Amino acid sequence: MSEIRRGVVYFVGAGPGDPELITVKGLRLLQEAELVLYAGSLVNPELLKNVRDGVPCHDTARLTLEETVALIREGVAAGKVVVRLHTGDPALYGAVQEQFDLLEAEGIPYEIVPGVSSFLAAAALLGRELTVPGGTQTVILTRQGGRTPVPAAESLRELARHGSTLCLFLSAGLLQEAVKDLLVHLSPDTPAAIVERASWPGERVIRTSLGRLAAEAEAAGITKTALVFIGDFLAARGKRSLLYDPRFTHGFRTRREGRAPDGTVEEQS
Repeated sequence: MSEIRRGVVYFVGAGPGDPELITVKGLRLLQEAELVLYAGSLVNPELLKNVRDGVPCHDTARLTLEETVALIREGVAAGKVVVRLHTGDPALYGAVQEQFDLLEAEGIPYEIVPGVSSFLAAAALLGRELTVPGGTQTVILTRQGGRTPVPAAESLRELARHGSTLCLFLSAGLLQEAVKDLLVHLSPDTPAAIVERASWPGERVIRTSLGRLAAEAEAAGITKTALVFIGDFLAARGKRSLLYDPRFTHGFRTRREGRAPDGTVEEQS
């Protein structure tokens, strides 16, 4: 168990929403924090019940980058254990790099504690493996360009060429544009799903096709706080994994008699 240091800011992944999906280390940091800054628009407030009475908790949803860093600076200067609580995992669409850069410029120490990303909670709710044996082995995490653009080479029109599993963040309100771009290379029958508020109370799943995606999201009133998945992984059963095939050797298991997928028995040495 690593020591929690005073005068350090910890960027903690809060998980996707369910307060039980924060990591053990993240929970311990909340319990020992002396100053907490959290993204109130996304972080489940139930998590703040783990903070000790009297510890200041600042909702940064209405603050600028500079105002947020000023609070961190004050806390670190006072020798406090500072927790910056971000939804999901800080590394994905967390707007954290700009905070790191300012902290590094001022010599303020920080540590990053990973969290469970919402796309993983959504996959669990869908009951699907994102990488199917015998099928796609690639997952693309991206978003539709909108007020904030994406590089041209990373447009959905370009990424759709790969036929990989696609997971769209921050795109529930831009599905008309997203579908238009994806249909350049994908069939309207390509399986799709919308997962709203994964792991929160009232979570919803809509299973559909790419061609019906935008219309079904609109009919359900889903415009934000949702992830969109596109790909054959939603329907394909895939092939049996070689990892647990009795005919396949690796460092932990020798070859032995096994039953092939067609039911025939093969002698193995």
